[in-house]
Amino acid sequence: MPEGDSVFQVARRLDEALAGQVVTRTDLRVPAYATVDLAGETVHSVGSRGKHLLMRIGDAVLHSHLKMEGEWHVHRPGERWRRPGWQARAIVETPGAVAVGFDLGTVEVFPAAEESERLAYLGPDLLGPDWDAAEAVRRITSAPDVPIAVALGDQRNLAGLGNVYVNELCFLRGILPTRPAGTVDVPPLVDLASRVIRANRDRIARTTTGNDRRGERLWVSSRGGEPCRRCGTTIEHGRLGRNDVELRETWWCPNCQR
Repeated sequence: MPEGDSVFQVARRLDEALAGQVVTRTDLRVPAYATVDLAGETVHSVGSRGKHLLMRIGDAVLHSHLKMEGEWHVHRPGERWRRPGWQARAIVETPGAVAVGFDLGTVEVFPAAEESERLAYLGPDLLGPDWDAAEAVRRITSAPDVPIAVALGDQRNLAGLGNVYVNELCFLRGILPTRPAGTVDVPPLVDLASRVIRANRDRIARTTTGNDRRGERLWVSSRGGEPCRRCGTTIEHGRLGRNDVELRETWWCPNCQR
């Protein structure tokens, strides 16, 4: 599941392949932007903001969001793609590389001057150079009745945490996901979120247990019905969200999290 650290890695890989090169062809397979042509423009940089990927080309930004199943692949010119072409939604070619976005949840192009305004609704970026822990704490605690798991996953509070990190952080702090944010000691939780996601920023496989062996990297996420790694109690599973449309899978240890 793409979370902030995954998108950061994708952006870095794309930046290494494309930055400084002149675009030779673009193909955006979404109706609203199908006629956009960025050929002849220079790729200035590729970066991320939370879960959002921003390809800055000329005076425009190609913005994409991976959602649940999106991917960006980088190929050499003429190299066979690893996924079928009909799944591609965005293609950016340069003399040295072909970047292909598959199953992207969002694809749009807007003027570079609008980047800050377009993403202004996002909270502080956990992996950004301007990370502001105090502001993240302020935003979370401004809605004290919201379940803490929902508050952590709300990109308007802090940008970058997905469902895996939300569940793992609640376990690590011994907090039930349903606990109201106003009853939680939020500053150390936000500090832990920053430290854990930054520790995984350069890892191939995300881990919160400190164990890098397959199947042993996470404490509770996707482990409903299995024994807690710490106390042996059966991990429980439920769904939680701001409303019925935004329900997310939730896992917790009823003994370690109270």
